[in-house]
Amino acid sequence: MDLNATSAIVTGGASGLGAATSRLLAERGVRVVVADLQEDKGTELAREIGGIFVPTDVTNTENVIAAVEAAIEMAPLKSLVNCAGIGWAARTIGRDGDYGSAHDLDQYRRVIEINLIGTFNCIRLAATKMSLNEPDVDGARGAIVNTASAAAEDGQIGQAAYSSSKGGIVGMTLPVARDLAVVGIRINTILPGLIDTPIYGSFEDSEAFKAKLAKDVLFPHRLGSGAEFASLALELLGNSYMNAESVRIDAGIRMPPK
Repeated sequence: MDLNATSAIVTGGASGLGAATSRLLAERGVRVVVADLQEDKGTELAREIGGIFVPTDVTNTENVIAAVEAAIEMAPLKSLVNCAGIGWAARTIGRDGDYGSAHDLDQYRRVIEINLIGTFNCIRLAATKMSLNEPDVDGARGAIVNTASAAAEDGQIGQAAYSSSKGGIVGMTLPVARDLAVVGIRINTILPGLIDTPIYGSFEDSEAFKAKLAKDVLFPHRLGSGAEFASLALELLGNSYMNAESVRIDAGIRMPPK
């Protein structure tokens, strides 16, 4: 699928994996909507890449529609990359046998709401307008890439909420691909392993922490980069024969229990 002179929405596009993807898409001639809640970073990045920033809470239908409409105004909307998400770590139960020390249920709901339901919200709304595009020679009208996590398959201690949300994204990939096939829209999911993003911070201690994490990576012995994630996302968008797949990008790591 030719992406040049089309538009794309990247949720969580102001930093980390989303920012790397936004930059690479722009380099390939795509007009990007940076859909994020970080207005300062999002506005700066959009200016840098010739795109537009739209403040977006992925769980808010009006926000997502605004991002879709902004993309359509720039060029035909052919791509959606869902990078927005949050992390949370807490064990399922405490050690004192008290109900109050069990995993906070509201926090569990919040992680599911943003990571899983927010992803589906963006898919359903962006795909609705993609379905109106003129098809190419394959009958293709658009493509979607979701971001899950290696934790969807080998979640660690304390990752019940996060792994549930990311496992849900993997689980929705095939049925949504089947739903959207009738209008020529493909969907794939990336499961990143340990990627060097701002989530780890930028202090001296964070560098030591990242170096420790890298020891568990099979090969190469380092954390991945946002650019490597973005390269895979672009391939999944552009390769017309990639559909309904969930692909790990993790240098072979299998996460230990903790």
